[in-house]
Order: sequence, then structure tokens, then C-alpha cells
Amino acid sequence: MFPSGPGRFTMTALQTLFDILDLDQDGELSRSELFTAARTLRWHLREAPLFALLDWLTVSTPLTRDRFMEAFQKVAKDPMGPYGNVLRTVKGTRGFHPDGGPESDIFRTSERDEPYELSAAGATEYLSANAGVDVSESYDRLLSSFDIVPLSRSTAALLIIDPQRSFTEGVWMRSIGHRAAQDVAPIRLAFDRCAAVLRRLYGRLEIMFSRCPFPPESYGWYTPLEEILDRSQPYFIKPGNSILFPRTNGFREWIDRCIDEGKRSLVIGGCTLNSCVRVSSTETQALFPLNRLQVIVDVSLCGARGRNYRPSPEFGGDSAAASAVAQMTDAGVAVVRGVDWH
Repeated sequence: MFPSGPGRFTMTALQTLFDILDLDQDGELSRSELFTAARTLRWHLREAPLFALLDWLTVSTPLTRDRFMEAFQKVAKDPMGPYGNVLRTVKGTRGFHPDGGPESDIFRTSERDEPYELSAAGATEYLSANAGVDVSESYDRLLSSFDIVPLSRSTAALLIIDPQRSFTEGVWMRSIGHRAAQDVAPIRLAFDRCAAVLRRLYGRLEIMFSRCPFPPESYGWYTPLEEILDRSQPYFIKPGNSILFPRTNGFREWIDRCIDEGKRSLVIGGCTLNSCVRVSSTETQALFPLNRLQVIVDVSLCGARGRNYRPSPEFGGDSAAASAVAQMTDAGVAVVRGVDWH
């Protein structure tokens, strides 16, 4: 169905694809239709870039046939394909435009005021039971070496990287193989902590997200987040390790807008600590002097595979997680145990 990328489709093939996806044949493609049709067609990793693009295009409103054709004409002419200028130039398809500010109020005011950080004892107990005592002890040592810092919601923004079910129950987790559920326990803990933060602060803080392209059943938010986030919550498509790629995904425009509005700190959480969080935080910090933007990684909101908390000869007897923290610190990123938001 998607053998060589969307740029290889003929106009007739694109019209046929739209008709297949438009289940109620009303001339508009909604997110729910896309999800149902893609699952019926058994779209998997090969189709993941197409699915990600179409989901992104239908976040705010259904996609008409004309806009569908216009988008894929752009894709066909772009060397970056679905990660090119289609993300920049198609208007009216997300909660904000890369060349402007918020299109609408995407943040909801929450009256809930719950504790947003699971207790250290609770995290230790959870990891001991689900990932192993050695992972739990290494995790505790890592977090205890950092401080909790106060931050004002008026001068900081929060970016949560890839809080998707793929990492806890979907295709990414299943690719690990034996003992996958145990290996992703720290990621599940991090996502639960992110959910706790969002229950308290969603609607009270500038918050954005990224997503990796995955098949339909693995693409969505981690399940507890779905109960919190607005259905039209925008996000950045991030097919690699860096939030800065592709250049067209809107992140740079968003962070520039945040800075223009007085934000001086960007707090990052999500997964994984030693990969996407490490790369995204160090590359973002490299773009800005510290007096303009301080990137902060909240390790209590970050997770990695359990094995990456264990000491390894590859890292001189340290763990991959601890090595990632050292690299971030060397790059000027502030690594903290938690944030006291006020």
C-alpha cells in the first residue's frame, strides 16, 4: 500500500487512497477514520511516516480531499518527503502555526491540585518489583545526586519527549524481546510521573510534546495521558533522536516564541534519557546562550531501559544513564532531580 513513500503515488493512487481512508465517504478524513482505516489496512512500520503525517494534518480539523491532495503534492516535490515543507506550509492543521503564535487556546484550566511527584519510596518499591533491585538502587543513586529546583510557570516551559504507548506496550517495547516489560519499567514510571505533573499543571503551564512515527496502535499517547490531554493537543513530529529534526517540525519556532514571551527555562522529560532526551537537550542548549535559555532535564520525568541503569564496561563501569547525564552537564544542560513549580 505504501511501497516507496508518498512521493511515489500517482494522482489516481492518491485519490484512491483518500477514498479508502474516508470511511464515511463524506469528503473529509478525520483522525478516527484514519486510525480505523490504517488498522484495517494493517499499516505497520513501513507506513508509519505516512500515518504520522496524516495524524498531524488532522489534529485540529478533518482533512478535505483538496487539502489531502495539496499536501501530498508538496511531499512529492520535497527531498524530505513527509518531513519537509508540508509541515511548514499547510495551514489550519494544528493548534499553532510554525510562523505564528497560538491559533486558539489549546491549554485548559485545571482545578486539580494533586501531588505531582511520586514519592522516592514508591518509585523504589515499583522498580524493585518490576525492574529488579539492582536497577532500583542504581536509579535511586542517580536521582539522589541532584537537587530539586524551584521554577516559575511564567518563565519556563515544559517539553515531554515521545510519551507514547509504543515504549510501554507497543511495537518498540515488543522489539526488545525477552523480559521487555521489566526492561521498560523505568520508562513507565517516568510516564506516570509526567501524567502526575500534567494532572496538576496542564492548562497552567506552557507544555508541548513530541511523537515518533509508529504504527497506529503504538502511535498514541501513553494511556494515562489520554485521560488528561486535549484531543487536539498539537505536537512535534520527531522521527529521529533530536527534537531539532526535521527543521520543519515547528519546534524552533515554538521555542523562539516562548523566549519572546519571557520564558527563560525549558524543562525536558520523556524518553529515553540516554538517547532522545540527551540529544535533544544538548542540541537545543547549543542553540542558545545560557542567559537567553537554560535547558533543564528533570530526571524524575525521564526514563530509559532498565539495563541502561546498570554499570557497563562500555561506559567505564558507569551506566548509560549516568554517562548521558554527564554528557548533558558538560554541554551546559542543568540536570535536576525534580522541579518545584510555583
